[in-house]
Amino acid sequence: MKHTLFQRGFAWAKVAVALGVAAAAFASWLAPCLAVETKTAKKQQRQQQRQRPGLPESVTADPPSTIMEVAPIDRDRRPAVQQAAAEIDRLLAAHWQQHGVRPSPPLDDAQFLRRISLELGGRIPSYDEARRFLASKVKAKRADLVDDFLESPDYVSHFYNYWADILRLLERPQRSLVFEPYLWYVKDSIRTNKPYDSWVHEMLTADGRLWENPAVGFQLRDAGMPLPYVDNTVRVFLGTQIGCAQCHDHPFDDWTQHQFYELAAFLSGTQTQSRPMGRANKGSRPMAGSGARSLLKEAKERLDKPTAFVQFVKANTTTVSFRSQPLKLPHDYQYEDAKPLSVVSPKVLWGEVPSSAQAADGREQFAVWMTGHDNRQFARTIANRMWKKVMGVGLVEPVDDFQPGNPPSIPELLEHLTDEIVRLEFDLREFVRILVSTDAYQRRAVVHDPASGTPFRFTGPALRRMTAEQLWDSILTLVARNTWAVQRPTAQDVAAAAGIDVEKTTFDAAYDTFETFLAEYAPPRRMRQLQQTVGYRGQLLVRASEMPAPLPLGHFLRQFGQSDRETIDGSRTVATVPQILTMFNGQITHSMLEKGSVIYDNVVEHTPQEAVDVIFLSVLSHTPSAEDRRLAREEVLTADTPAAGFGNLIWALLNTREFIFIQ
Repeated sequence: MKHTLFQRGFAWAKVAVALGVAAAAFASWLAPCLAVETKTAKKQQRQQQRQRPGLPESVTADPPSTIMEVAPIDRDRRPAVQQAAAEIDRLLAAHWQQHGVRPSPPLDDAQFLRRISLELGGRIPSYDEARRFLASKVKAKRADLVDDFLESPDYVSHFYNYWADILRLLERPQRSLVFEPYLWYVKDSIRTNKPYDSWVHEMLTADGRLWENPAVGFQLRDAGMPLPYVDNTVRVFLGTQIGCAQCHDHPFDDWTQHQFYELAAFLSGTQTQSRPMGRANKGSRPMAGSGARSLLKEAKERLDKPTAFVQFVKANTTTVSFRSQPLKLPHDYQYEDAKPLSVVSPKVLWGEVPSSAQAADGREQFAVWMTGHDNRQFARTIANRMWKKVMGVGLVEPVDDFQPGNPPSIPELLEHLTDEIVRLEFDLREFVRILVSTDAYQRRAVVHDPASGTPFRFTGPALRRMTAEQLWDSILTLVARNTWAVQRPTAQDVAAAAGIDVEKTTFDAAYDTFETFLAEYAPPRRMRQLQQTVGYRGQLLVRASEMPAPLPLGHFLRQFGQSDRETIDGSRTVATVPQILTMFNGQITHSMLEKGSVIYDNVVEHTPQEAVDVIFLSVLSHTPSAEDRRLAREEVLTADTPAAGFGNLIWALLNTREFIFIQ
């Protein structure tokens, strides 16, 4: 017998009911509103109201009229977008014909709505959004929806999560590094739609302290590890793995150890360490003078536990600067092309440093070469990354393993996408706009097994499970009316609370600033403040992009595969048993039961007969089929109370494959 997705989920919901999760909770929740309240239900409701704090007012209130100013989309460019999308479809159609494959069926409006909401906004559509879109008769409503999301805070939040995984964004990668300004910088670069080549160039060449020039965070992420910094930079921005060549010639590629050191020689003068207790290296810019030494000396004399204050002073004296210095080969270098400890002359991996930068310092030469329009590998890498972001599989897999033995699955398409990125002057948002406007993207998802060895033909996007962040933000959409009650602090916010002039301030003034900083940004105190503002049973009801990083292992986001941000692209979507238990009985799913949640308000505002459609639209973004509507109403009528039946229905849908996967 063939089971519907609803029936499969409903079977899981019965397990949840057996565990005492759904029926009693929903009975006490909805009973008063559905006129089925009994004495027992009243007693249960009073008990539960005493036991749980309820939703914080900050998330049940209406969101502010302006959450953030996002760079607007140029709607006059739609004809050019459609033309560019059609060319991609033409190349794919030729590939399908060559290999005798047929495209997947096109998406209907409900499927498109849900996919584009998750793809561009990182969440499912709300009930109101689904109702309006499906009822709309506007011919261009799909293009309108795409453009609306691309210039929304949801887009900024979702793509911040994407880059946070790649750039390994943490609030405290080291104890003396206060990284909130850098995290804000990444988010703000997305908000303003900064051209990708300019963005990368800024990060590679930035000087100063974190809250003065937040782009220095990229160089500070690998502070004290100059060779891994080169490896990580090339992996992220050039899609090339040269890390093995740090110690020996690459065993599977053409890169040699000598080439690795030649490239690293461009960056050997980068200084990322403060020296508040001593002198700077000969020939380098002093990073901290007598003022810092005096502060630290006085701290040791006056404070019983000076460690935290010492770290605060180091944060104020940690700065990035550059002055060219020679780089030598390691003492155990064993190849015949050079001698150990010999000085290496800078040289790029391919091509030449553009003439416009040849008189600049090594770091600038490296950045201009990497991000230049003539360096097709830079454009090719980001084109492949964005293609995978949208379609689920890269034309080159893994995305950071471009090499002769790993050719693209459709070479002509990858080269065309590379041309497009350059033509758009590295406007990533406009590039994504083109990709999601293709017919290929707007087709049903296709199952792909990476282990099969069969090339993916892109007859539709690959079927994917939601990322941890998409899943969290989707459940939050069912709970919070204001999902932006908290946002990350800006660089200016941190500077006001943490910045001191170590050469001019007194110890007492510095210590006053230190205490202000602790009160606002010390992780334990910051967490307590967040709990007071948006906390619910230990969870923070805010967008995943605004969460502390990293989160503890037991947090919902970590359970569902969010990276610890220690490795590039470290997130996972592998299923585990704890994930199932969390979906059944986790605190974030319980928050849907509280008075004032979005789904609560939407259900109680409708009659019991209408509520089934409301629940389906809220959770799955479409109305139920005739069979699912019959099954749902049967469950509601046969449950102990209608409220318990509605609870079972919501739990059933929340635990279906249809909810957790992006079709």
